[in-house]
Amino acid sequence: MGAETQESASAAGGRTVRARAADLTDQPLTALAVAVFWAWLVVRWTNDFLLDGSLAPRGTSFFPTAPIEFAASTLSGVAADLGVFGLPFRWLAGLVGFVAASVPYLPELATGVWVTVLLTVSGIAFGFVIAVPLSIARVYGGTITRSVALAYTELFRGTPLLAQLFVLYFATPLSIYIRELPAVGTGFVPAQAFWVAVVAFTLNSAAYQSEYIRSALNSVPEGQLTAARSIGLSKVEGIRHVVLPQGLRYAIPGWSNELVYLIKYSSLASFITVRELFEQADAIASETYRYTELFVLAGLLYLALVVSASLLMDAVERYVAIPGLGTSGR
Repeated sequence: MGAETQESASAAGGRTVRARAADLTDQPLTALAVAVFWAWLVVRWTNDFLLDGSLAPRGTSFFPTAPIEFAASTLSGVAADLGVFGLPFRWLAGLVGFVAASVPYLPELATGVWVTVLLTVSGIAFGFVIAVPLSIARVYGGTITRSVALAYTELFRGTPLLAQLFVLYFATPLSIYIRELPAVGTGFVPAQAFWVAVVAFTLNSAAYQSEYIRSALNSVPEGQLTAARSIGLSKVEGIRHVVLPQGLRYAIPGWSNELVYLIKYSSLASFITVRELFEQADAIASETYRYTELFVLAGLLYLALVVSASLLMDAVERYVAIPGLGTSGR
């Protein structure tokens, strides 16, 4: 497929699947920016959580703001000297000034990014564990198992994720049970609201992932399972060793799309007090009144996470592709 892009409408509830197979060598600047972003995050997290602020005190930026502020002031002076012709310098000074104002908040936002990453990875991974048997039940199960799997997917795809979060957090004793578990809310273990959000994201994502995988399994020719049975494999063995490996490859574009959605939907966890990226930005803005800088910065961090996820899944798609078959089901 090279660098071509194929877009198709998925059967999974109207979400659009964008299948990409671009090589990182086709977008070196993007790959470099992502590498720098993650290098900063890893160093920041290591300093704050493992080294207890050895490189820089927790909440303190690695980057001094004085040189950036000086550059902004210099550009503003140049713009003033040039009068009407200094408009480009005035814009540039505003941009540099925005960077200078944003740098001090990066350490605290990095903590929010950590929670967002944990929410996303947990939701997508646990959801996948549930989605695989659900999709197999939809395609190869009997009447009862198909009905149960269909009811599950329709329930969680047909109701808002925010409503599911509220029901699990406020209308069930789940948060109480989690709070009673040892170590919850201490050290590296997040408080119960985080785990309730993980449960909600898992259940919701499993419904969507099951539809992506079900569509992928249906794209595998029926004759493949018949051929597997003819050489002595049972139905379960044929599904496991022949159909499922191909179907999961075909589901990668949809799975990639779900990962991107879950990164952005993680902001809904702020409604049940989880201090993920959006909630962290909102809390800082409430204290400093720097709403514009903080929410723009949070948006850029979400964008960096989404681009990182897209590049990662592109790499996975290329790695597992079967020569002559690919992963798109064509």
